[in-house]
Amino acid sequence: MLIYSMSVSVDGFIADRGGAFDWSVPSEELFRFHIAQVRELGGFLLGRRLYETMLVWETDPSMRETEAEAAFADAWCAIPKVVFSRTLDSVQGNARLAQASVAKEAAAALEATDKDVGIGGAGLAAAAIELGLVDELRMFRNPVVVGGGTPFLPPVTEEVPLDLIETRTFGTRVIYERYGRARHEPD
Repeated sequence: MLIYSMSVSVDGFIADRGGAFDWSVPSEELFRFHIAQVRELGGFLLGRRLYETMLVWETDPSMRETEAEAAFADAWCAIPKVVFSRTLDSVQGNARLAQASVAKEAAAALEATDKDVGIGGAGLAAAAIELGLVDELRMFRNPVVVGGGTPFLPPVTEEVPLDLIETRTFGTRVIYERYGRARHEPD
């Protein structure tokens, strides 16, 4: 399955108008949940900005100061990544630049593993959603309204019916919502 998972504000943004997302820093409980989810992935497709944001987990030793940080870094570094960028000439860590379309790279990533594959970066995920490639949406809804910024979901031209698979509320009032693409007609 191809999974799009991000922290979002109540009003549906992954970053505010200034590009900040400091309101989504996870608690220890939520960080451990993220570690478990990352360990379940066999690949990850990501846009340039998300790649650059996450690169510290592969290159900065200070990101391994706690046991949880080291566990996340280990899990993240182990995942083969495909970076979509029009501006980068090279990438670091366990990553390579995309050589094909989103659809072809997603198919190749899924074929290369028996695990799920993540996709991230709002623009890249939007392209995959428009192509019908995303099987699951996972939102970590933070109790904040930011009033604008980078939306979690793109505008769509057709309704996309979803099934609610799972919810969980964390101690910090962050609500995890997991949706799968509906495989039946909506009621």
